[in-house]
Amino acid sequence: MRLPSSDEVDLAVHDLGGTGPPLLMTHATGLHGRAWGPLGPALASRFRCWSFDFRGHGDSSRPGGGDFDWRGFGDDVLAVVAGLGLERPYGFGHSQGATALLLAEQTRPGTFAGLYLFEPVAPPTDAPPPPMDDHPLVLGALRRRDEFSSVGAAIDRLGSKPPLADFHPEALRAYVEHGVHPLPDGGVELKCRPSDEAEVYRMGVRNRAFAHLGEVSCPVTLARGTRSRSLGAVLAARQVAMLGHGRSEELDGLGHFGPLEDPDRVAQAVLRALLGG
Repeated sequence: MRLPSSDEVDLAVHDLGGTGPPLLMTHATGLHGRAWGPLGPALASRFRCWSFDFRGHGDSSRPGGGDFDWRGFGDDVLAVVAGLGLERPYGFGHSQGATALLLAEQTRPGTFAGLYLFEPVAPPTDAPPPPMDDHPLVLGALRRRDEFSSVGAAIDRLGSKPPLADFHPEALRAYVEHGVHPLPDGGVELKCRPSDEAEVYRMGVRNRAFAHLGEVSCPVTLARGTRSRSLGAVLAARQVAMLGHGRSEELDGLGHFGPLEDPDRVAQAVLRALLGG
């Protein structure tokens, strides 16, 4: 299924099945909406699950001019909610995807019945954003190899070092199998361009989700992995304190990619937080 978003973007939407209230699942930078692996089926036991590929990711189109202002990711969320006719869905987002859920709820209050956010990117806005051209995330994306001789070779190469080395095997396979397209020579290439991924990181520090956390009135669980260096406990506590109905949760031993490291455990945490069990 495809749905239109802002900036003439065309979104690829994925029906993950299940029964129960609707749940929209939003992925991190560089990934796509079918990279959840076992997490999708685990949540589909209690939810009707949907995901999609953000602009410039997976099978969705790029924004005009390669503009990856993060407000566009919030637009993508709202476009999917409206296009599917979802009424007060729940949202589960990871990293950039978690931020996009916040931006969507801030733009259109009352969109979501509740949110589970794993390490949203919402830096404080009381200081100028830091320069990003030499940031490890940007440089790492630009250096990333994006062509491989086969899907198997891509899995072996990408899964040989962090952070993908920590992925659950089924999540790693789902990320690669649905995250590449074939080349004329028989090889495969990552769908998300390294230069686009780098630009998303550059723009991430400029998003304004933090400044408007107090405008989010639905219940929010903000989760972090204790092994993560992406969201410290102090900033997480500050974010939760600004939310109208926020609570924090720490998942011991998980890193920033916790939902793809231990999908079953994170799924159970999402179910408890959003449905009470």
